[in-house]
Formats: sequence, C-alpha cells, structure tokens
Amino acid sequence: MSKSYVIGFPRIGEQRELKKVLENYWSKNCSFEEVEKEAKALRKRHWKYQKDAGIKYISSNDFSFYDNVLDTCILLNAIPKRFKNLKDEELYFSMARGNKNSVAMEMTKWFNTNYHYIVPEISLEDDYKLNASKIINEYKEAKELGIKTKINLIGPITFLGLSKRVDRKDTYELHSKILPIYEELLKEISKLDEELIVQIDEPIFVKDNEEKVLSLIKPSYDKLANVSKNIKIVVATYFEHSNEATKVLVNTPIFGLALDFLYGKKNLNILELIANSDKKLIAGVVDGRNIWKNDIKKSLALLDEISKKVEKENILVSSSCSLLHTPFTLRYEDKLDKEIKSWLSYAEEKLDEIHLLSKLFFQGKSSLNEIEAKDLEKNIEANNNRKTSPLIHDEKVKQKVETFTKFSREKSFEQRIKIQKELLKYEDLATTTIGSFPQTAEVRKARRDFKNKEISKEEYEKQMKQYIDECIAFQEECELEVLVHGEPERNDMVEYFGEQLNGFAFSQNAWVQSYGSRCVKPPFIYGDISRPKAMTVDWITYAQSKTNKIMKGMLTGPVTILNWSFVRDDKARDEVSKQIAVALSDEIDDLQKSGIKIIQVDEAAFKEGYPLREENIKAYESWATRDFKISVSSAYPETQIHTHMCYSEFNDIIKTIEAMDADVISIETARSGNELLKIFKEVGYKQEVGPGVYDIHSPRIPSVEELKIQIKLLLEVLPKEQLWINPDCGLKTRKWEEVIPSLKNMVQAVKEIREEIR
Repeated sequence: MSKSYVIGFPRIGEQRELKKVLENYWSKNCSFEEVEKEAKALRKRHWKYQKDAGIKYISSNDFSFYDNVLDTCILLNAIPKRFKNLKDEELYFSMARGNKNSVAMEMTKWFNTNYHYIVPEISLEDDYKLNASKIINEYKEAKELGIKTKINLIGPITFLGLSKRVDRKDTYELHSKILPIYEELLKEISKLDEELIVQIDEPIFVKDNEEKVLSLIKPSYDKLANVSKNIKIVVATYFEHSNEATKVLVNTPIFGLALDFLYGKKNLNILELIANSDKKLIAGVVDGRNIWKNDIKKSLALLDEISKKVEKENILVSSSCSLLHTPFTLRYEDKLDKEIKSWLSYAEEKLDEIHLLSKLFFQGKSSLNEIEAKDLEKNIEANNNRKTSPLIHDEKVKQKVETFTKFSREKSFEQRIKIQKELLKYEDLATTTIGSFPQTAEVRKARRDFKNKEISKEEYEKQMKQYIDECIAFQEECELEVLVHGEPERNDMVEYFGEQLNGFAFSQNAWVQSYGSRCVKPPFIYGDISRPKAMTVDWITYAQSKTNKIMKGMLTGPVTILNWSFVRDDKARDEVSKQIAVALSDEIDDLQKSGIKIIQVDEAAFKEGYPLREENIKAYESWATRDFKISVSSAYPETQIHTHMCYSEFNDIIKTIEAMDADVISIETARSGNELLKIFKEVGYKQEVGPGVYDIHSPRIPSVEELKIQIKLLLEVLPKEQLWINPDCGLKTRKWEEVIPSLKNMVQAVKEIREEIR
C-alpha cells in the first residue's frame, strides 16, 4: 500500500480556470452556477491527478473560491455585523472584496509566504453555529468519483491566532465558544464513512507561542480526538519546527503529526518523543514552497535519518506544506531553456516525486518499474548537472559584491529632508499614488503581442507611451502633486526587473495564487545576479519630459525581489539579496543622473520574509536592512527615497523600518483606520509617512467625506508636515472607472482638509 501523503493541492487550475470564471462572475458576465460548475470540474481533475500519481492521502476541502480562512469564517458563522443581512455567495464575496455599503475584511500574509488570507473579525457577541455543507458536499463529491479523501480543516487554535477581536482584546478568550463548533463538525463528519482521516492544520504552532496558547493544545485535542472512534486526526504544521506543540500533542489521542523537515529542521530534535508514542509521522521532505527538483538522494538520506528514531511502518512521505505555494504543472513550459527546465518541479511533478520517494524508501530500488527507474536516473542527472552548470556561476559578480563598500547614504535624514523640501517644494499632505495604474486589456494585449513578436518594438513603445501620456494627463487634470508614469510596460513588479537581470529565468505558466483570483508568476533566481544595462531610465525620463511636475522613479527593492521569487537553494538567501542590492544601486544612480528627483524603492514583501521564530529575526533584519541601504546608497542627499510596505503589523519592526532610513514610507492602513499608524507616533518616528487612505483591493469608490474622516484620523496621530496622502497600494488591478473618481475624491478631500486646518 502506498504511504504517500500531500498536505494540500493548488486550486486555481493549470490554466488559471478558477481565476477566469471568478472574474467573469464579478464582471457580471456569467452566473454563480457557472462558477460552481467550473469549480467542480477542477476538483475532479485535481483529485484524479493525485490519484493517478499514486498518492494515497488526498485532500478534500483544500479547495476554496477565495480563501480557506474565509471558508472557516463561514463554517463557524463568524460573520462581521456589517455583512449579517447578506447570504450565500453575496455574503462570501462581500466579506472578501467589500461592497458598495461595506469595506472588505482585512487581508494579511499567510505566515511568511506570499499567499494572503482574510483576517477573521470576531467578537464576544458572535453567535457561532455550524455550517458544514461545503465540507460534506466535497467529501461526497470525491467519493462518488471513487476517491476517498482526508478532510482538511484550519484548526481552532490557528483560527483564533489569526483572528482579530473587534474590541482589540485577546482572541483566545473565545476558545470556549469556538471549540464546541469543531466538536459538532467532527460529529457530522463521522457520519460520512466508516473511517476518516481529518487533517487539522495548526501552523500557528510553529511560532513562538505564549504559555496560554500552548495550554489550549491538550484540552482541545483530547476533546477533538475523542469525538468519534472512526475519525483519525492528523495535526499538520509547516514552515518551521513546532517542538513545543509536538511535546504536548504526543500525549493526546490524535492519530498522527505532519511535520516540515525542510523549513523546520529542528523537528528532527523531537523524533524520540514521537517514536515513544503511537503516533504516525507524516514526514514533509518534498519542498512545497519552491520549484527546484527534489534531490531524491538527499531526501532518502533525510528519511533514513528520521527512521533511525521512528519506525518505518509509522512514517508517511509527504510534501512539506500544501502545494498551493507552487505552480501547477511543467507541461506547458515549452519555451524555457531546456537545461534550466530540467532542474524544475511544479506541483504535478512533485506528486511523482513524493510517490517515487515513498516507493524507494519503503520498497527499495528493485521495486521501481521501468518508467520510475528512468525518472530516478533523470533526477540524479539533473541535480548533478545543476551543481556544476556554468549558467549558475559568474566570478565578476562575486568579486563586485565582495568588494562593495558603500553601505549607507550621505548625510542624516534631518539634513536630507531640509534639502529635499527646499528643492521639491511640495505641500503638507502631498498627494501621490503608489505607482501603477490600471492594466487595461489594450495594454496587456500590446505587451503580449510584443512578447510574441506580433508587433514591432516601435509599435509597442508607441502604445506604451500613449498610455503614459494618458496617465500623466489624468493626474494633471486630477491635480495630483507627485506623479507616476503608470507602469504599463511592467507585467509584474518583480518579473519586470528579473527579465532585465542576469541570473533570472522566466516561465510561461508558473502562476501561483496570491489571494482570491489574483495570481503572480514569480521568476526563478537560478544563478549569480547582475544588471547588464539600465532597466527603467528610458521610461521614467520619457514620462518626466511630458510634465513639469515631479515624476517618481519606481523600483522594486532587493528583499521584495528575493521574497517574491523562487530562489536558488544552493546559495544563502542573504548572499542572493546582496547581489540584487548592488545591481539596484547602479539603477538609482542612473535615474538621478537623468534628472529624476524622487525614487520609490518598494519593499512590499519586507515583512513577509521575517522568520517565524524570534531566534532567527535579528539575522534577517540585519541583512535585509543592509541590502535596502546598499540599494539606495548611491542616492544624493537631494534625491528623495520613498519605499512602500504591504499588509504589515509594524509594532514589532518599527525600529528596523527606521534603520532602513528611507525619506518617506507609504503603508497599507485603509482597512485598519489609524491603528497601524499609532506605533509611528509612539516611537517618535521622524521620517515622512504616506498611510493609505482607501483600500484598492475593493472595487468600491470612497466618497470625499469618507476620505476626509480617514485623513482626520491620520492627523490625530501625526502632524500634517509628516504626512503624504495616497491610496494604500498600486492601482494595477483596478478599473479606470473606479480609479478616476476615487483619486479625484482623494485630491478634493485633501483640498478641503487643507482649507480647514490653515
């Protein structure tokens, strides 16, 4: 019997089918019945892929129309008051995306990944009750296809840990209200089959938890594991070690533990405790977060090490986490360099790797059939080739990075800002945007046609410049004060730069879900990184030539490029980041020498790269701050450096943000009022701040009055001299009919506020 296990599987579809049907539905071009039909077809196909690959333990309820945490809110009836009058899909998508009457729920990063989850809003007044229809229906759906699935759930402790209380108090106080709903759920599930595996994901256990959180584990899982004799519970953790929780869980009646042995190497230290219990160990040894081909020899050695402590019969071979974080399949990658492609493995290929590893580990090489034996040979050959390939190593890059000595800017912030204000002459509450404007169908088509060599470079540039002209004309009409060129030439804020840097490779179809229908296609960093020529200067200087107002140059920072790429695993991440930083410092120098006075270096993913364990944070902050400062070290004192950060709780990293020494930071605060901003006041933050005044992830248009209220809230925290006014993120995903009135209202709100406070 196969002992192969997958934590979870991508749901967006191998050709982004779910994305397309959802966006058609939101645009009112199809019914929700068509969305459900497509979703059912995807689930059927995804289950079949896993079964055909020989995977024994396949998930149901890992599928979602938007987000599994949002699904759990529906499961528990954890519905914010402002949505209580809605039902079914209108309720679900309003919670995720907002509607004309109500703002959406907050989103934030799922641990240290680039996936975003909907943050539950919970209250003592909530009336929790079970809605298990989705879970039950999907299990039955799979069973009708002849596939008996394990059922995936977000665990109660993780759900509470990821939630926020409406009154800002401790979410764990609601444990006694939530846990009975989970018990009721398991009773319902127990009716579905004679024996069931329920995988309860508790990734919150990999963080540094207080004793009050750890104290909830045993009573929770003593109860849940005893609900029904025919349910076997697997508690799954990933992205780090969970030793404190494991010590408790081995003394509960659960069936097994799924542990990540790639990103949580310290899980190896707890194996004896597992061995002395009766628990199954689901060993995460195939990387669920990266795209490199598994090194079968290395993984077998790791499994052998594990089996020295835990008996083989109690081990299952698994992905390290859900394969949600990897692209779907290599089958459509027919333009990739063949050598680089041979080093890659997406979700579908990882299924084969898990099956192959399982067979080798439990039955030996002699058990392989002819196809599997060839797959093993290809795996060994590809991994050996990658270690020695001349594509990877560039001695000139290594030498330049090793001898780089300028690690910070000239002059202090206080000296720089005085020079900048005299030169740039911007008003208090200066208005700007974060960078991108809507990527229209025409823009995307022109970019695609140029890439496919269906139009000439001249025609492509003509169309892009026409769009830039239109963006500038609108901004001038709107009376924004610091302009952007709109970024029509950029497919993605990381991919665009990676395409122009040596050491990066690009896919046709390596799409990964970021949130809802939003997908990103991260580049692959496979080798040493350098900048052969200027990347943005021509576009930005063209835009500046079309206006007398200040035009911001727009770059993506080194840490974000790193965190939003699939990064080579044969070199330390901090070394890769430093290579990117050195390349960006040259770009900033070229921009300012071309007359660009403000340059924004976005570090949208700075926070998400944080280690999950406090013991590792200082090292990350040290090199991440170093590399931002290397990037901007070439900037003259009069060149104003902006940065932008997404979805961040800043309380714990405010000193690090200060150390980055940007002149202006813009942040996402629209969904949280002025709460995030208060920490800037508490620490006496000196630099200027652009808190987002409206949420760009929702299609709703904020009114002038609403925006004035938001700005007044900001002014309660910081003085007008320190504040910039902007949306909370780029406008790439929005439509012009939303953007135009929203920005006009924003500018009008600022005008009225300025009059009121003069």
